[in-house]
Amino acid sequence: MTQAPAPHQPSPSAPRQPLVAVYPGSFDPITNGHMDIIHRGASLFDTLYVAVAHNIDKRALFSVDERIDMIRECTAALPNVIPDTFSGLLIRYVADRGARVILRGVRAVSDFEFEFQMALMNRKLGREIETVFMMPAEQYSFLSSRLVKEVAGLGGRIDCFVPAIVIPRLLAALGSDR
Repeated sequence: MTQAPAPHQPSPSAPRQPLVAVYPGSFDPITNGHMDIIHRGASLFDTLYVAVAHNIDKRALFSVDERIDMIRECTAALPNVIPDTFSGLLIRYVADRGARVILRGVRAVSDFEFEFQMALMNRKLGREIETVFMMPAEQYSFLSSRLVKEVAGLGGRIDCFVPAIVIPRLLAALGSDR
């Protein structure tokens, strides 16, 4: 029986490299579930890029610049969080930022199936980059930007689903005068 090689262990005297992670997504808009992952990720990693994807396949309510502005305001108290944008291959963006980790939130089994497939593809493209899955807090396990937009568009309360700065922007974008 052969054993897998032991993971590389730096010598105790070697300086520790900063641990940089990327949390990619559409964030259209950013939700309290996203913020839960961001806060927890910021406590684990030295630098956390919150990277808004330029996704031409998704029809976004907010422009990339508007999403970055909301993320910047929501994360202003987290000095190690850097809002940013990317297009193209995520693995290339991650490597360009000197990151070694892709952080992904997983709400349900259905999320996991997709995320698992993406993690395996990313591993094939960049073996030195790991994907870390993080479960959101229980109260956000059902939450998605799509549901928030739907509830807001139908006149429902969204104050428990999104940061306060998002509410007026979301209502204005949806044409609601609530």
